Amino acid sequence: MSLTDTEKQAGDIKKSTESFEKSLEGHSDEAEVFTAKDLSFINRIAGKLNAETKGIELVTDEEKTETSVINVFTMWLSANLVIATFALGALGITVFGLSFWQSVLVIIFFSLIGVLPVAFFSIFGPKLGLRQMILSKFLVGDYAMRIFSFINMVACVGWGAVNIMSAAQLLNIVNNGACPPWAGCLILVVCTILITFFGYHVIHLYEKWSWVPNIACFIAVIARMAMSGNFTAGEFIGGETTAGNVLSFGGAIYGFATGWTTYASDYTVYQPRNVSSTKIFFSIVVGLWTPLLFTLILGAACATGVNTDPEWLELYNTKSVGGLVYAILVKDSLHGFGEFLCVLLALSTVANNVPNMYSMALSAQATWSKLSKIPRVFWTIAGNFVTLAICIPAYYHFADVMDNFMNLIGYYLAIYQSISLSEHFIYNRGNFAAYDYENFHKKEVYPIGYAGVFGFCCGAAGVVVGMNQVWYAGVLAKKIGDYGGDIGFELAFAFSFVGFNLVRPLEKKYVGR
Repeated sequence: MSLTDTEKQAGDIKKSTESFEKSLEGHSDEAEVFTAKDLSFINRIAGKLNAETKGIELVTDEEKTETSVINVFTMWLSANLVIATFALGALGITVFGLSFWQSVLVIIFFSLIGVLPVAFFSIFGPKLGLRQMILSKFLVGDYAMRIFSFINMVACVGWGAVNIMSAAQLLNIVNNGACPPWAGCLILVVCTILITFFGYHVIHLYEKWSWVPNIACFIAVIARMAMSGNFTAGEFIGGETTAGNVLSFGGAIYGFATGWTTYASDYTVYQPRNVSSTKIFFSIVVGLWTPLLFTLILGAACATGVNTDPEWLELYNTKSVGGLVYAILVKDSLHGFGEFLCVLLALSTVANNVPNMYSMALSAQATWSKLSKIPRVFWTIAGNFVTLAICIPAYYHFADVMDNFMNLIGYYLAIYQSISLSEHFIYNRGNFAAYDYENFHKKEVYPIGYAGVFGFCCGAAGVVVGMNQVWYAGVLAKKIGDYGGDIGFELAFAFSFVGFNLVRPLEKKYVGR
């Protein structure tokens, strides 16, 4: 890095800090923030390396220099064209017992429901210049935002663990298990840290191109799957049990597709305020939905092979999705080159984990003002190592962990979406001018969050009666078919909508905001 670049980075840090301090003049008791002398040695090192040191502070107009809508598109294209998406698509066949075309219909419908909120909330980034959890103060209220921020921290770590498990299976199976599970997990964590350390702009640069080797690998999977002759569409059988399985698989698909909602604006926040909202919205719909459809459907198609080939079934039972990909690309197939493709697919997980770990740090800072004193870089590194500690033991129970986790993600995101959409469209009438984003640090400009907390509790009640997990089935869920059907996220959305909108008018009347 040249001296000029270093001076420019230092100037940007100083300008950002001075701007934020100025906006907080007279309000030091209301928020604890960074000042120039508070910048830790971690941030100083990050600044010297030209890494992003900004955390949950307002992104000013001068800092909004990201003008490429293509970067918005490729961000989600790369993050979802990964082995974890493939693994989820396979569950429709291997766990829920659906036929291929039943799985395809579920994937199309439930993924679209999940994608739309991500695209919509991404519009808030350019308009307000605030990270998703910070702008959530205006949507769900201060107290409720802290609840969602904490859950988001847990969810980001969970995402990372689930993704790494599927990739570590591939690294483990190649070269006769030369790479043990713990080593595979460690490799992926270190790769994720290297990208997330540098922040927003480097993340976008990485995601802009990381989809290229991934698509090449998946094309090879398609070719070898077609040549194997193991694909079977299965029978289109209906009934209550099938309906229950459709709902449960659909809940997992929805949870995966909509999982980016609570950090949507984090990746558009450097876009100019006057950027076209329509362009942002449709760039993300296409950039997110296209790889989801492609990779989920491919996973379902490949999983049908376990129903026709006993050797594939054995590999899947022993090594899960890693064994399935190995069977397609290596076994009686591409051999050494196939193993190379397996390694590339395993590394594709980094593209999915990068946004999780970046936003985990921002959620940590938003949860409590004292935590905002800890630099984003530190949170990113800590979150990755917590992920490592979780994914190694969970590695051996991948299918159950993935299904259960995706559904749990869908539950809390449905509550968040229900409350946030209500506030924006009903009480703010869809008007972005209603958000006093420049004074986001002043508590009097956003709701306290009584209605948000009540809506959250109501949504949780909906989850309890509608969820269908291995460890618990709600009273309504278990009435659907022989194995139950998961309607947790649907009831969570409905219950929280009713609860929030019962209390919000009272909160505005008696509290005034």
